[in-house]
Amino acid sequence: MRLRRRPRPRPQHRKRRVATRLLRLLLCGVLAGLVVAAGLLPVAIVTGGLAKAGSDTWENLPVDLATPLPAQTSYVYASDGKTLITTFYDENRRDVTLDQVAPVMRQAVVAAEDTRFYQHHGVDVKGVARAFVSNSRGGAQQGASTLTMQYVRNVLKNNPGLTPQQHLDALADTPARKLREMKLALALEQRLNKNEILQRYLNIAYFGAGAYGIYAAAQTYFGKDPADLSLAEAAMLAGVLQSPDIDNPMSGDRDKALQRRAYTLDSMAKMHAVTPVVAAAAKATEVRLTEHRPPNDCTAVDTAHNDWGFFCDYFRLWWNSQAEFGNTPTERDEALRTGGYSIVTSIDPGIQAAALSQSLGVYGYGNARSLPLAVVQPGTGRVLAMAVNRHYSLEANPPQHPNYPNTVNQLVAGGSGVAGYQAGSTFKMFTMLAALESGRPLNTHFNAPARIPTIWPGDGSSGCGGRWCPANDTPSWMDGDRTMWNGFGRSVNTYFVWLEEQVGADRAIEMAQRLGIVFRDDHDAGLAANAAAWGSFTLGVASTTPLDLANAYAAVAAGGVYCQPLPVLSIKDADGKTLDAGTPKCRQAVDPDVAAAATDAARCPVSKGSVYGKCDGGTAEGVSGILAGRPVAGKTGSSEYNATETFVGFTPQIAAAGIAVNPDNPNDYVGGGVSSSVDTAVAQTMAFALRGVPVQNFAVPSRARAMGA
Repeated sequence: MRLRRRPRPRPQHRKRRVATRLLRLLLCGVLAGLVVAAGLLPVAIVTGGLAKAGSDTWENLPVDLATPLPAQTSYVYASDGKTLITTFYDENRRDVTLDQVAPVMRQAVVAAEDTRFYQHHGVDVKGVARAFVSNSRGGAQQGASTLTMQYVRNVLKNNPGLTPQQHLDALADTPARKLREMKLALALEQRLNKNEILQRYLNIAYFGAGAYGIYAAAQTYFGKDPADLSLAEAAMLAGVLQSPDIDNPMSGDRDKALQRRAYTLDSMAKMHAVTPVVAAAAKATEVRLTEHRPPNDCTAVDTAHNDWGFFCDYFRLWWNSQAEFGNTPTERDEALRTGGYSIVTSIDPGIQAAALSQSLGVYGYGNARSLPLAVVQPGTGRVLAMAVNRHYSLEANPPQHPNYPNTVNQLVAGGSGVAGYQAGSTFKMFTMLAALESGRPLNTHFNAPARIPTIWPGDGSSGCGGRWCPANDTPSWMDGDRTMWNGFGRSVNTYFVWLEEQVGADRAIEMAQRLGIVFRDDHDAGLAANAAAWGSFTLGVASTTPLDLANAYAAVAAGGVYCQPLPVLSIKDADGKTLDAGTPKCRQAVDPDVAAAATDAARCPVSKGSVYGKCDGGTAEGVSGILAGRPVAGKTGSSEYNATETFVGFTPQIAAAGIAVNPDNPNDYVGGGVSSSVDTAVAQTMAFALRGVPVQNFAVPSRARAMGA
């Protein structure tokens, strides 16, 4: 076997290694002599401990020191990628590269903390000797920590894997801790150059006022990026590093902060980083603080965009369900607060404003009733808007109004205890899709009676002879020979209950679940478990949400392609890598021709737009006027006694749904009179979303799917 020669170190590496060894020997000698004189440490600890520093190579360093992972702030933006919605953090921190930091800031930190930073090799022997002499003579106490040693200390104390005692040990003022820092600093400087160490130090250091790292510090104190800091501002920030909680000008001692700034500027002048004249001018500069603290979490969304809080809350719920960010919701939430992600969400500020305006036009902030409204993009599942007449806030409500105008309940998307609301006849879509999929054409005829006895048991007002017997709301307009076109257009209950009997309630329920309808209510989930017996399902008695409903109809608009609802456009990690979690998750859930046929029938409630000319009356024909010149489809829905009123509409490019309801009192029926207002609010929101968007036509269903063999 031929042995490989070990590569010879390059000349600069050999020089550095020799210098480091000499430094260790010198340091051991100095410390040993000083320690013997002062009786501070056993000689064996000093000479033995540092003499072994050569074995502390980069590969043997603690993993968090070799590859530090300090907590960083995650930033959440609107769809323009610029408008900040909020941030999430445990520590307010965002890493930057050294070229993103003003040169005066770099110089100020060196001047304030380690003037010989570029001369030593991790441990400053002169500094150690000077500190010892001063301290042993009873003078002002001096430290001898270099920037490299301070960086080591910061990494170790921020290691999330340490026990509470280990955290205390990492900060304890003991000889053992100092020796370990020296050893690790020497080893660190064998691998990293000075600028790399300075960059890491600037990103991990605490600057007071809750600001970790230079980016957060520059933003918190002065409202600017670190690249834009002036000399006076840089010196102020560098000055607080020695005692960040006491010396900072925002929450600490302002006079002491000015003294530390003056010290830093004088030190910069001695280092010839600035002239004495420039330093003096900076000392005389007035401190102007912005006291800008970034928002944290959804309740901190800017008051000007408080309505975005419900979308933010949905985003957080979505994030905590994504396995890519951890094994449990707790781990995922921690990743959001510490991972330094840059997240561009799907919320469109313009569409959101339009949706909120339309929702408030139906019920204002002071009304217990509401119109939660959601807008979704077919083909991607991206959520473009979520609006409701509530303030997203933890503030108290008036005694007579326990749940409004302030709430953080998820009224639009459901979850966190909100099951949703009955959406009435909008669920007939799932029965129609199941029937079409089973081979029945749109032209399936049935002479719909005013009331129909079914195969399912029933009693009371909806029963006849022990069977469930639903009725049509307006017999004179609904009864008679119907097909899927005019049965859907006129919302004929008895036609769709009959159709559900033909295809099976279980298939209608399975279709709804396939298109993303979630049974959050325990009673509904129990009925779905015995799906074949749930005959009333087609009439929309299950609880749903505007978001689920809009997204289910969006799948029909997209030719049967179902996409999971998605609140983001892109997600980048702290290293700038784009993550797959921001990519739409879509699948062909329904045959394209089935979806095209259902769409053709869904044009009947809102217009006479069926390509086969089979529409003869609809429940929301005014919608076509609002969206004039565009193909549009949709469906109205009224729950029993008009407790809720719903409309869901779609074009090939947009889908939206709104449900008028009292979320806190199901016995407060909104009444049928609000139905047209709901239709208009949803349609106007869609019209705004489609401004400037080219007209796109629906796919034409095959003649066989429409008319049969």
